[in-house]
Amino acid sequence: MSSKVSPRLSAAGVIVTLGIIFGDLGTSPLYVMKAIIGGANSISEPFILGGLSCIFWTLTLQTTVKYILITLRADNHGEGGIFSLFALIRKRAKWAYILAIIGGATLLADGVITPSITIVSAVEGLVIINPRFPVIPVVTLIVTLLFFIQKFGTNLVGRAFGPIMFLWFSMLAVLGISQLLHYPTILKSIDPQYAYRFLTQFPQGFVLLGAVFLCTTGAEALYSDLGHCGLKNIRVSWGFVKTGLLLNYFGQGAWILRNPDMINEWTNPFFSIMPHWFLITGICISTAAAIIASQALISGSYTLISEAISLNFWPKIKINYPTNIKGQMYISSINWMLCAACLAVIFLFQKSSNMEAAYGLSITITMLMTTGLLTVYLYYKKVPVYLLVVFLAGYLTIEGSFLIANLNKFMHGGWFTILVAGLLFLIMYIWYHGRKIRNSFIGFVKIEKYYDIIKEISNDTSIVKYASNLVFLTKANKVTDIESKIIYSIINKHPKRADVYWLLHVDILDDPHVLEYKIVHLIPGTLIKVDFKIGFKVQPRVNLFFRQVLVELNQNKEIDLVSRYDSLRKYNIPSDFRFIVIDRVQNYDFDFPPREQLIMDLYDRIKYFGISEVRALGLDTSNVTVEMVPLSTDKEIPNVPIRNDQTKHFG
Repeated sequence: MSSKVSPRLSAAGVIVTLGIIFGDLGTSPLYVMKAIIGGANSISEPFILGGLSCIFWTLTLQTTVKYILITLRADNHGEGGIFSLFALIRKRAKWAYILAIIGGATLLADGVITPSITIVSAVEGLVIINPRFPVIPVVTLIVTLLFFIQKFGTNLVGRAFGPIMFLWFSMLAVLGISQLLHYPTILKSIDPQYAYRFLTQFPQGFVLLGAVFLCTTGAEALYSDLGHCGLKNIRVSWGFVKTGLLLNYFGQGAWILRNPDMINEWTNPFFSIMPHWFLITGICISTAAAIIASQALISGSYTLISEAISLNFWPKIKINYPTNIKGQMYISSINWMLCAACLAVIFLFQKSSNMEAAYGLSITITMLMTTGLLTVYLYYKKVPVYLLVVFLAGYLTIEGSFLIANLNKFMHGGWFTILVAGLLFLIMYIWYHGRKIRNSFIGFVKIEKYYDIIKEISNDTSIVKYASNLVFLTKANKVTDIESKIIYSIINKHPKRADVYWLLHVDILDDPHVLEYKIVHLIPGTLIKVDFKIGFKVQPRVNLFFRQVLVELNQNKEIDLVSRYDSLRKYNIPSDFRFIVIDRVQNYDFDFPPREQLIMDLYDRIKYFGISEVRALGLDTSNVTVEMVPLSTDKEIPNVPIRNDQTKHFG
């Protein structure tokens, strides 16, 4: 079994981690303190100390304890993320799929607004220099170019991500320290009593938890990127990142308390703490960091969708690999969907202060779903029940409080991300249940009973040869079983004579990076089954994998790949292959119960937006026949004629 090896701890690994992992978390100082003071009735020392205390303890309890110390240990052979976590428990807790698709949908919805708010917040710094600076046109151009270059891969610019983010976090720390030196008492905010007073003594304190929450929104993306950098690199780099973030937050707080008369609706403390001579440079570095954060969310969305496809949460769509870097992919449909959504956010909300009102609500739901899945995982790992109760109660309280506070944002823009998340959830739910309903009609028979007739057909020269090698895609997990529809296709529908019959079975495993196969000669020289075991993060290029199997079998003298036709064999012409894919459609004279019928109707419509199983498996369409057969409620007895058959040929 091949599993991905987790990257080792190294200086280079830590620098790379800064560029890949911490973009979203790392750019939060651009807007968090601005959002907090924007919701204040008045600015006072207890208020600022309380807000900073909430930030400190949110980063500590939510990011450090929950994600860095606990959640990152729930890795699936080095991979992280909500779908990887679900894959660890799905065999024992099948019901947990609902938590996974809710979390996945809300995480994708969060990815829509993150590029918008980070880039707009960075570019808005230029308004300080020129109040008439055209922020929206410039941001639109940056976002459009960012999505346009995705199809070419990001390996060239990606090499600079780590050093740029190192510069970014160093800048955060230096700017923060420059203000701390003038107001060191701001460090009192580490005392949790200030957070308690913020929540209990200020009328708007609890509601402003929604603004405080923005400091940890990137924690879920951090978990999703675990496989790219490794646990040790993430933990070591987090020490540097958290220090830079906190110093900058404290520095912004110090500046606010030293300059309360300069606070207005346009004030962003992040840019205000910069010396005037450094402003242009600081804005350029901020914009670069915002673009890197956006790139991380875009790449993460591709990964999330590819995992959803393998777990049967999303229709099969075309995935491209623009570079030779393992794991780097490009999904055109998702790319331009995200681009359109980001531009819609920019034009709809215009200013970062308006986007803050929409940001954070959906990702709170993702974190709650992760808490639920993680609790189930820890339970199966035999963690003591009393510790599970403490963990679950503690984080349901923390994240539940954030959710309630963020619900205040719903009418102010939160509805947008919830709407996007709702549409994504609907697609995942319909696709998951539609496939379950379709698969429930698959009938299996014991293949051994048909050995004799298959051998007879193969040797019967009175039947016109259909193909030298006839390949069927089967869903039978057991080597002893086969779908009755396949037997019907070979024997009854139109007798298909072939020299060799192949059965290909693809098993998607919970281990993300497995790629192996097993060959069973059911009828030596006549019927061969190949079981491919593929990790859920591996692209199932069945046509390519099958060719590799054929080469190995030929080298071992187990099969003969030269044509069986005499006129071709003497010239060593390769043997021909034909693939049969059986597609099931609903009978016109059969209705499901109302709920299932609605699901199947929506499933059929969603299917049009995906690609066929033929293209998804990388098969050569010129050598594929798709036989469309109806779903039926009987046991699909092979010798009973099937109505409504139609065959569609490719190529």
